[in-house]
Amino acid sequence: MEEVRLTSLVRSSGCNAKLPPGELHKALDNLPQSRSEALIEGFESSDDALVYDLGDGNVLIETVDFFPPMVDDPEIFGEIAAANAISDIYAMGGEPRIAMSLMCFPSCLDISVMRRIMLGAIRKTEEAGVVIAGGHTLSDREPKFGLAVTGFAPKDSVWSNKGAKPGDAVILTKKLGVGLLMTAHKAGESEAEEAIAQMRILNKAAKDAAASLDIHAATDVTGFSLMGHSYEVASASGITIAIEFSKLQYLEGAKEAALFGFVPEGRYTNEDYLEDKVIIPDSFEIWQRDMLFSPETSGGLLLFMSPQDANLYLERNANAYLIGYAEERDEKPVKVI
Repeated sequence: MEEVRLTSLVRSSGCNAKLPPGELHKALDNLPQSRSEALIEGFESSDDALVYDLGDGNVLIETVDFFPPMVDDPEIFGEIAAANAISDIYAMGGEPRIAMSLMCFPSCLDISVMRRIMLGAIRKTEEAGVVIAGGHTLSDREPKFGLAVTGFAPKDSVWSNKGAKPGDAVILTKKLGVGLLMTAHKAGESEAEEAIAQMRILNKAAKDAAASLDIHAATDVTGFSLMGHSYEVASASGITIAIEFSKLQYLEGAKEAALFGFVPEGRYTNEDYLEDKVIIPDSFEIWQRDMLFSPETSGGLLLFMSPQDANLYLERNANAYLIGYAEERDEKPVKVI
């Protein structure tokens, strides 16, 4: 069977395939909530994973994430999907340990492609110290893959997306622009090597660099964009996040991709949902807004800590950079300056 390009089979890809945040909230808001005294974190504040108290001073952290391919190489797709799913455990301050796979697989693909996707995922999970111990597979028109991941942490060391304090430094641990570059890549206008390499990087080192530091809040930046995930933290914490655009770092070619119109669909649904929740200067050019609202896949950790701890963190993690500060709640939860 002739090998089929994975990206030719999908309408959307990576975290750009997420349901638009506005539609998601329409579906989930005001749903009856299952109650458990042991459930420390659910979906109420849009946190990255659930946290369940095991009653012995430790907690279980669980998440699930899967999406259509953004690259044609099955093994690289498996690596990216695994790194992206595992990231939610790191964003909660936990150690991932076990996982189950989720695979949607079309009949037009040779079964060897499924095996190669799994090989990539296994390679990445082994790097993270995670064991894939089962999963579920469906026949589908579009290929999709991801993991349900379980991790653990001491109860008193769990991070969440609420708890950011006025005066906190805001740190991001990966560059922006993946969604823009991969849109250009799919159109044959960009090789996107740096974007693909960054998506394959685990957030383990970024999480480990925070050891002994007091992290007040944390999340990772994925499909809802830097603006969307910043808004979730600001809203849950009752503060305003001031982001300095001049301090943002983005992948080589991302600005050019935006200028040439290679913009993922999720960029527009993100802005539609967030336009009344954030303040962006009227003087900003379209490409700057593209950078702020475009979906990321397997993005970096967004960390909130004191300026003193931030200095220590930046010494430990050369890939991280300061992007702004948290302030007392102002007119809107997020503002860009």
